[in-house]
Amino acid sequence: MIARGLLRSNAAASQFSRLVKYVASAGSLQGTHNFAEEPARYYSSEPSLQETEENGFKGHSMLAPFTAGWQSTDLHPLVIERSEGSYVYDINGKKYIDALAGLWCTALEVEQSTLKIEFNGTPMEMKDLANEILSMFTAREMGKVFFTNSGSEANDSQVKLVWYYNNALGRPNKKKFIARSKSYHGSTLIAASLSGLPALHQKFDLPAPFVLHTDCPHYWRFRLSDETEEEFSTRLANNLENLILKEGPDTIAAFIAEPVMGAGGVILPPKTYFEKIQAVLEKYDILLIADEVITAFGRLGTMFGCDMYNIKPDLVSIAKEGIKAFSGSPIVGEIRGQGLILGTEFVDNKSPNDPFPAEWGVGSIFGAECEKRGMLIRVAGDSIMLSPPLIMTPEEVEEIIIKFGHALKATEERIAELKSKN
Repeated sequence: MIARGLLRSNAAASQFSRLVKYVASAGSLQGTHNFAEEPARYYSSEPSLQETEENGFKGHSMLAPFTAGWQSTDLHPLVIERSEGSYVYDINGKKYIDALAGLWCTALEVEQSTLKIEFNGTPMEMKDLANEILSMFTAREMGKVFFTNSGSEANDSQVKLVWYYNNALGRPNKKKFIARSKSYHGSTLIAASLSGLPALHQKFDLPAPFVLHTDCPHYWRFRLSDETEEEFSTRLANNLENLILKEGPDTIAAFIAEPVMGAGGVILPPKTYFEKIQAVLEKYDILLIADEVITAFGRLGTMFGCDMYNIKPDLVSIAKEGIKAFSGSPIVGEIRGQGLILGTEFVDNKSPNDPFPAEWGVGSIFGAECEKRGMLIRVAGDSIMLSPPLIMTPEEVEEIIIKFGHALKATEERIAELKSKN
């Protein structure tokens, strides 16, 4: 996940810098908020933070875990470069005996010949990667990169970071998040709450009370009669503003959105949608989080989805890294997509108002037909999704199109059988 300098004025930035040095670790995230009463216990030792380190990285691009952000901004952090047995070495070659086993988690010698342990990267490599990510993201200048293990964890961390930010600014009530119906932001407790898919909430006592959901921006399915895309976007922006006013602007912390909704059915934003949504968020000082877990790194034909749709986020979550010809099928209502992310929705009579009976499981029928032919897709109700690897060759694209067509033909025949029995 990456974050820009969230503060919108120099005065606020100065206030935040002072406050963050005194944030107490006690109390719940949404509880006690008078942080200035007693200094926090700093979890870094004085020797590891030097003001005049010759080969240091003061102000580096990575927000390190379990490290106060101000420390690496004002001072040079201790950076471990390698290890040998029970010893570690910093970037200046100084040797330390590791009496904490790497925060309790490296019980074995890192260079064990019989039990080779491979790590994803050293702090130096992560710092370099953070710099590279910041240089790649051009939709808006960003300040720091925080590394997590998954997209779900990235979105969980976004919530924590936004809460921390508002607590530090003395805004303890600004804690609610707004997401969208049919969105997907992960499967952990917080990320599943942000997601707008009922299957992730039912029987789990979710979503959490601080999460609200607004309209899904699927123009084809949810537009009113004779409503243009621009008018649809205006209506959704007005609905968002009404929700904010109903809850109280001083309680809404952030709005999270995928540039293109993936698991919800590959739903592209209608014309002027993000332009109008961002105007509402700016009006009420609400942060915008772009969930680019699916759309980043070229999936849409641009490096990031934010580039494609002129989104100017405050925070971004990133993780991993020919079919229109079938739109004439009588069971295909819409084929939508951008670049190498595509979705198809099955309906009767090509109308969004005529879904097939749920018990028919048309999406599952198509998925099974694809699997028979040796192709894997994702099914969500009567919508199916494709998101092939970026390394796919033209021959492999042709293979997908052929298998898609055969599966579609078989699905049409199966639906004809079902109709004949009813």
